[in-house]
Amino acid sequence: MNGSGSSGGTFSHTPILLDTVIEMLNVVPSGTYVDGTLGGAGHSSEIAKRLTSGHLIGIDRDSDAIEAAALRLSAIAGADAVRVIDGSDETGPQPGDMDKKIVIVKANYGSMADILQNLETDKVNGILLDLGVSSHQLDDAQRGFSYMHDAPLDMRMDRDEEMTAADIVNTYSLQELARIISEYGEDNFARNIAKHIVMARGKKPIETTFELSEIISGAIPMKVRKTGGHPAKRTFQAIRIELNRELTVLSEKLGGMIDLLAPGGRMCVITFHSLEDRIVKNAFRKAENPCTCPPGLPVCVCGAVSKGRVITRKPILPDAKEQESNPRSKSAKLRVFERA
Repeated sequence: MNGSGSSGGTFSHTPILLDTVIEMLNVVPSGTYVDGTLGGAGHSSEIAKRLTSGHLIGIDRDSDAIEAAALRLSAIAGADAVRVIDGSDETGPQPGDMDKKIVIVKANYGSMADILQNLETDKVNGILLDLGVSSHQLDDAQRGFSYMHDAPLDMRMDRDEEMTAADIVNTYSLQELARIISEYGEDNFARNIAKHIVMARGKKPIETTFELSEIISGAIPMKVRKTGGHPAKRTFQAIRIELNRELTVLSEKLGGMIDLLAPGGRMCVITFHSLEDRIVKNAFRKAENPCTCPPGLPVCVCGAVSKGRVITRKPILPDAKEQESNPRSKSAKLRVFERA
């Protein structure tokens, strides 16, 4: 997630925890690195600058991000050093694409193992995931991610996908809406919000961000609205996570991505809320200590082998200076794992 943005079509570049991420990745000039959430290439630009004979593979599902990243990385490495591939094409990435220093693939980072296999790249020296919605997506009003701008209810990270946030709001049952608002938004008023949404859409379809935001506000008691931040924040987060399968992909794919690391290779993951951070913390802990034996056994008999070690016993947070200059960094947490 880039830290700041500008509305419209220009991608901004204020990567969070930039120096720390580069230090933790321990970039080897001849190594191969994967940025699974390329965005505007804020972090990847610094990785690319440190590579000589090495390779950078960038993955993102947002066409705007792909375009901006390709321009930025071409300015660093030269246009001839960058290849952009649509991962949804039948051909997709090919082994010959690795004749370029930088390969950019339009895809979900959950496809990382398949992409590397297609590129005949067995192991990599580093993987970066910078999760959540990007600042460009938030600030581009027409993307429909933000309750601060009136726009169609969209929220698709990949605009080639058919389903939008409006589909969830207008077709999910009361029970389904309550579940995702409770689970992904961690909102105590989830059921009441869901009831208000169902009542409102019974009169007319809910089509815009402001319509939805107003409905949510009406479902939350006035005293809570005065003290609890914007009333729509949690529900918008929940709908976005559900639509883009953010936590599903993270929980299903993170463990397998650790297997893609070469010995000594590192994975850096930046999260922006507790649900993401919990998944990353637990996956890293399990990779370090996969033993399933009962605690009382004197010797491990399950045969599970550690994949490496957690570098960050506690997550790394942006310092006060970064939080002040970039308010969106305040909720960021970085965790790092090193492959054995």
